[in-house]
Amino acid sequence: MEKPREVLVIGGNRYFGKRLIRRLLEAGTRVTVLNRGSSAPPPGVPHLVADRDDEDSLRRALGPRTFDVVVDQVCYTPRQAATARRVFTGRTRRYIMTSTVEVYEYEDSPDPVAESAVDPRTVAVDLELPWEDPEFRDSHYGEGKRQAEAVLAAAGPDLPWVSVRVAHVLGGGDDFTGRLAHYAERIRRGTPIAVPVPNRPATYIHVEEIADFLAWTVGADFTGPVNAASHGPLTTDDLCAAVAAHLPEGRTVLRAVEVGETSPLSFTRAYAMDNTRATRLGYSFDHARHWLPKAVAETLGEGA
Repeated sequence: MEKPREVLVIGGNRYFGKRLIRRLLEAGTRVTVLNRGSSAPPPGVPHLVADRDDEDSLRRALGPRTFDVVVDQVCYTPRQAATARRVFTGRTRRYIMTSTVEVYEYEDSPDPVAESAVDPRTVAVDLELPWEDPEFRDSHYGEGKRQAEAVLAAAGPDLPWVSVRVAHVLGGGDDFTGRLAHYAERIRRGTPIAVPVPNRPATYIHVEEIADFLAWTVGADFTGPVNAASHGPLTTDDLCAAVAAHLPEGRTVLRAVEVGETSPLSFTRAYAMDNTRATRLGYSFDHARHWLPKAVAETLGEGA
C-alpha cells in the first residue's frame, strides 16, 4: 500500500486555503498546518504554532519533521522566502508558493501574458527594503511576490519550487475582500461606480477552482511558475451585469475618472494571464462566464 503524502500548509486557514486543506484531507493526504496560532486547523490535523518571520521559532516548531510537499500560502516578501529557503532546504521534496497575477503589474499587453513575461531568475532582490512595514508591504504587494519568487528560484535543485500565480479570486460566502460586494452595494443603491480611463479586462478564478488547482499541484511534479486562471477575461461591465442580474431593482451607473480612487477589479492596464502551461500539464480550467453567476449569488448570500 502506498504511503500517504505528507504535506505542510503554512497559513491557509481562510478562504481558498481552508478549501485546499479540506481537499487534501479528503484525498487521504496527511496534512500538518503551521500558523501563528490565530486559528485552529480542522479537528485531528496536527497544528504547529510559529511566527514564520522568526527563523528560530520556525525551526523549533518544525523540529525534525520532513514533508513531501510544503504549500506556503503566506509568503509575501523576499525576506520571508529567504527564511523559508534556509529552513526547508533538505526538509521537503517540493515547495509550492502561492503567488499572484500582480507579479505582472508592469505588463500591459493586449494578449494574455505567459509565465515567461516575469522570469524569477532575472528579478533583482533587495532584502534591505522595509518589508517588515505593513504599509510598505501592502503597497509593494506585486514586487514582494516577484522578489520572493526570485529568492526561491535561486535555490536551484536544492529546493524544487513552484509559484502558483493566482488570478483574481471570486466567489464563496466568505470572500473577505469585499470586491464583488462593492459592486452589489452600489448597484443596489444606484451609486456611481468609479472606473479608470481606460478600463481593461482581467482574468479571474473561482475560489473552489483555485483550491482544486492547488490540490492538483500538490500531486503533480512540475516546477517553476505557473499561471492559474479560468478561461476568458472579464470586464467591469461583465461583473456589473452579473451582479445586476441578481438585483433587478438596482441601477448600474459607471463613472469614468481620469484621476483618483477607482473601484476594485477595474484596471488601467491589460494583463490577463495565459493558462496554456497549466493546461498542457494536464489541468482543465472552467470558463469564468460559467461560474460568475454562482460567484455573485454566493457573495449576495443566495447560495450556489
